[in-house]
Amino acid sequence: RKEWLVNTGITIFSQIMDFLPMHEFRKCVQRYEGNYKVKSFSCFDQFLCMAFAQLTYRESLRDIEVCLRSMQEKLGTSSHDVLRTCGVYPKTKA
Repeated sequence: RKEWLVNTGITIFSQIMDFLPMHEFRKCVQRYEGNYKVKSFSCFDQFLCMAFAQLTYRESLRDIEVCLRSMQEKLGTSSHDVLRTCGVYPKTKA
């Protein structure tokens, strides 16, 4: 008997990223001073964008932007945050 998993609204990309050992990632960033003088686009932000690009077979920054824009409905309310993180939208002033 097979049991079907219910979609809880969490994207597959998010579920895959949950497997990332964040402690190890932070240790590497700290060891190599990856966020030295970073103002807004952290190593983790860049990793998320590059992982998304790799998993969706994107070939350029423009391709990433077009793909993210086309998926805004699926990304939900955080779509602008995702696009802003990947450099598609400028940061808003607080």
